[in-house]
Amino acid sequence: MKAVLLVFLGGGLGSAARYLVSRTLNSAPPGFPYGTFVVNIIGSLIIGVILGFALKHHSPSSNTALFIATGLCGGFTTFSAFAYENVMFLKSGDYQTFMLYAFGSVILGLAAVFAGIWMTKFF
Repeated sequence: MKAVLLVFLGGGLGSAARYLVSRTLNSAPPGFPYGTFVVNIIGSLIIGVILGFALKHHSPSSNTALFIATGLCGGFTTFSAFAYENVMFLKSGDYQTFMLYAFGSVILGLAAVFAGIWMTKFF
């Protein structure tokens, strides 16, 4: 039951943070979902840092991992919004934005995970 509570609390904080970031960034010029893009890249970086610490220190406590990685990052990042926004770009015929967003998100997301792991070498 403790694990469920940790994920629940982390997920709530992550979701609230995603809402605030998305609300702020999506008021930028229309045409690109900056909010979803930024939260997914930041979430990837955080997961990389958690994985890096886990590899370096032979795993953070399971409570920390549940709260941050599963809860906070799970609530903060959003694959469903990413998928929906890409479908809307395809339906509207905006293939250039679709390519930029889809491939940019995947490439930068992977790079952010690697960067997060790399950053933990200095801690």
